[in-house]
Amino acid sequence: MMSARKAMVGLVLAAGVAACGGGDGVSGSVEIDGSSTVFPITEAVAEEFMMNVSRSIRVNVGFSGTGGGFKRFCAGETAISDASRAIKETERASCAENGVEFIELTVAYDGISVVVNPDNTWVDCLTVEELRRIWEPGSTVTSWAEVRDGFPDLGLRLYGPGTDSGTFDYFTEAIMGEEDASRSDYTASEDDNVLVQGVAGDEGALGYFGFAYYEENRERIDVLAVDNGDGCVVPSRETIRTNEYAPLSRPMFIYVNTDALQQDHVEAFVRYYMENAPELVPQVGYVALDDEDYEANLARIDEITGG
Repeated sequence: MMSARKAMVGLVLAAGVAACGGGDGVSGSVEIDGSSTVFPITEAVAEEFMMNVSRSIRVNVGFSGTGGGFKRFCAGETAISDASRAIKETERASCAENGVEFIELTVAYDGISVVVNPDNTWVDCLTVEELRRIWEPGSTVTSWAEVRDGFPDLGLRLYGPGTDSGTFDYFTEAIMGEEDASRSDYTASEDDNVLVQGVAGDEGALGYFGFAYYEENRERIDVLAVDNGDGCVVPSRETIRTNEYAPLSRPMFIYVNTDALQQDHVEAFVRYYMENAPELVPQVGYVALDDEDYEANLARIDEITGG
């Protein structure tokens, strides 16, 4: 059902965009910012959209982090905000103050991946309790020997997302039981590629970021299983989809400004996103929703646009 509808909608979108300003010689833009974790998905959709639907509509995708993206979104600066966590009440209030109304669309599932350097031969699984002791505020764990008896007395150096990141928010909530609760003495970056490079070049490193960045760099870094009390589970597309990889499996979102959605070129892009996510999400290393979920997203778009 999805394939047949996709072919039909693709033709309708192409014709509609051309008619409303997406044809040759007519320009438009869709501004997007937010999560570096969702970025690969949205970037892939944007590239396919500009290539296959309209070359004259520019889709600009940034990655200032989920929190940074919501700041811009709620100020009315962007049409779409990528988010690796649900919007906070304070962010909802900011949007409301500025008259920004929106819809939330789930686009994929991710599993936050805990990674080490390939030269690390002493650990293949960490418990949630061990991760808590390593990352909790005020932690004094600075050596692998302090993590578990039998581990080498080698300096433990930490790499993770910054405080504007939805991955940071989700990890701290899942591991510490309190959002934003984390030690601060670690190498932080909103760019996951910086974290990959750090872990890949440091034998004593431990880091965490989205599953897609692990898959893309699996020749340079190793992923650990996580034990939440029910045994060690390695993140994979299957264990993430079934939530067996708990507590670090999570949904990915885009938030769309409903006023912007009334613009034909923005509507066309968001519809294209939902139609093509089932194919593009796995290609960039994440887990797609069921087809029915994307269909439900399209129905919500219809409610807003009258489409």
